Amino acid sequence: MAYETEKHETKYCFPAINSSCIKGKRSRHEYNIMYVFFSLLSAWTVFLNLLVIISISHFKKLHTPTNLIILSLAVADLLIGLIVMPVDAIKLIETCWYFGDTFCGLFMIIMGVLSSISLSNLVLIAVDRYVAVCHPLLYPQKITMTKTLVSICLCWFFSSAYNTAIVISNKYFDHSNRTDECYGACTLTVSFTCRVIDAIYSFLLPCSVMITAYLRIFYVVNQQVKVINSMMKSGKCVKEGSVRRKSERKAALTLGIIVTVYLLCLIPYYILSLTGTTVNSFTTITFLLWTLYINSGLNPLIYALFYSWFKISVKHILTLKILKPESSLMDIFTG
Repeated sequence: MAYETEKHETKYCFPAINSSCIKGKRSRHEYNIMYVFFSLLSAWTVFLNLLVIISISHFKKLHTPTNLIILSLAVADLLIGLIVMPVDAIKLIETCWYFGDTFCGLFMIIMGVLSSISLSNLVLIAVDRYVAVCHPLLYPQKITMTKTLVSICLCWFFSSAYNTAIVISNKYFDHSNRTDECYGACTLTVSFTCRVIDAIYSFLLPCSVMITAYLRIFYVVNQQVKVINSMMKSGKCVKEGSVRRKSERKAALTLGIIVTVYLLCLIPYYILSLTGTTVNSFTTITFLLWTLYINSGLNPLIYALFYSWFKISVKHILTLKILKPESSLMDIFTG
């Protein structure tokens, strides 16, 4: 890509087109730093989520409903690092859109779908942990691999259909909200009605479900801890069921951290994106949007901190032990 050599010379994205957007000015040094940074960020996100995908897919012991949702989340995060990050980074660095109007619409759809899928997966995780902690005896019957797989497929389908409809209706059919755009820009102006629908469907409802579920989870966890502590003080033996509940609580805590980090990034972005399109808000929205992208690379680090099975599986992957016969049957929880 070209970079600026003249400080006061006006550059255009497409010099041969009269309606071309004005190209932002950056030095060679800025270009190099930004391209290296975003390239490393994208590669890091893809690599870490690929480790999660290989771990859960390869080892039979990890084939559980909860991990199936984590696998779906990792696929969405990997696609963000593989597609969304590089394309959006080029758009940000070059301050121009060089990929045409058709791919602009497609890119908007991909961004929307992956964001919706991430949020949908976090809702499924919250429901999964709620049943596991609050109704442990019903969990094996209520949450099965088949039901979980169907739920994940439905989330991907409806997220794709919803975001495709939103982008196509606003970008190509609704001319009332279209502003005069220069050639070389890729933006989406959403009608007020669509904003309200999107705020309810993609923000308020999912957040309400997750927050309610985790408040209930942590209340039940607190009560269970009190019961176990009182049993231990009285000299009673802590049964295997109590140990299992402790494991479920740890999983709920780990996944609760992932949900909390995501919401901390999502809530400011959504609030600001609904308030206006001034230059200052655009800069802030861009920053918050990239914090959401970066969040896709943080989830595997959280797994590494709290899940021993992830550390062990990564060790086997990096040392190529997974290529050995019957390696998929290995007890990943004991190494």
